[in-house]
Amino acid sequence: MKLSKLIISTDPVDDDLTEAGDAGDAGDAGEEGADGGLACETRALRMGEAQHGMRLDRALVDLVPEFSRSYLQQLIESGAVTLHGQVLRKAATKVRVGEVGAIELRPTQQSQAFKPEPMVLEVVFEDAHLRVINKPAGLVVHPAPGNWSGTLLNGLLALDAQASMLPRAGIVHRLDKDTSGLMVVARTRAAMDALVGLIAAREVSRQYLALAHRPWVGPKQRSVVLPIGRDPRNRLRMAAVDLAQHAGKTARTDISLLDSVDQGCFVHCALHTGRTHQIRVHMAAIGHPLVADVLYGGTAAAGLTRQALHATKLAFVHPMTGESLSFQAPPPADLQAALADWGVRYNA
Repeated sequence: MKLSKLIISTDPVDDDLTEAGDAGDAGDAGEEGADGGLACETRALRMGEAQHGMRLDRALVDLVPEFSRSYLQQLIESGAVTLHGQVLRKAATKVRVGEVGAIELRPTQQSQAFKPEPMVLEVVFEDAHLRVINKPAGLVVHPAPGNWSGTLLNGLLALDAQASMLPRAGIVHRLDKDTSGLMVVARTRAAMDALVGLIAAREVSRQYLALAHRPWVGPKQRSVVLPIGRDPRNRLRMAAVDLAQHAGKTARTDISLLDSVDQGCFVHCALHTGRTHQIRVHMAAIGHPLVADVLYGGTAAAGLTRQALHATKLAFVHPMTGESLSFQAPPPADLQAALADWGVRYNA
């Protein structure tokens, strides 16, 4: 399938019209409580059929999508939400269709980050329901502390006015800032809900290419099954953990050797789960940290200063049409140059 480059430029989106899954509460690092001296806004609420029977905090995520669920929970606890004239202070309160009320909002860095910003994006596929993007290395997917602008979300808001009506502008999964490659984003709420379901059911195939330190030893195929959780010695990173002693989730990565040279190895990784930094953690755990992945023991090499990880293939059944879709993106120029520098053989 031919790739197309789009220059994104549209009219500004109404700030009020503008976060699922793993992406939902990212960026909640204490920044949300600061009002920066800005005035509060009172927003009217009306529970529709889609919110009937939901917890209050989840319903508010639907109705006020520019704020994260954790911040909305803070507003609930502080008495900022009323329904039918009653102040509700419990996030778990169930709501009913037709209930009306209000929520007092205070602008934050996060809410103000949901603005369209024209940028160049490589669109691999698009239809009325979804898009597949080939994300470059260095592009942050979602606004968060330290990156309140210039993100993929900002670009999506500029590309498509209807993205402002979707939580997180239709983003259903992420790639790390310095990981390049394929991502699917939704264009409608129905497609977004369906894609989230496919990902949760592990029905989206995600395959990666990685360049790692140290020559490969042993079988060319290896299935790494190691639970992943917060590193108990460094809360800023993840680690392979013992679930009997630390919190974490099961994780499996199938790794296939593509080539091995004196400097390191080039591998193909297939995810069976989608844990934070999964490939980076698993590769480091088996003694092959990714090139330039400083967080997990790698160092800059072969001209690379960003982690040598690329999402090369994405395959799933179209959630609305039932069509089987498969997309492939070759390694970007910096990774191809690194392969050449090490003399690594690669046949796409």
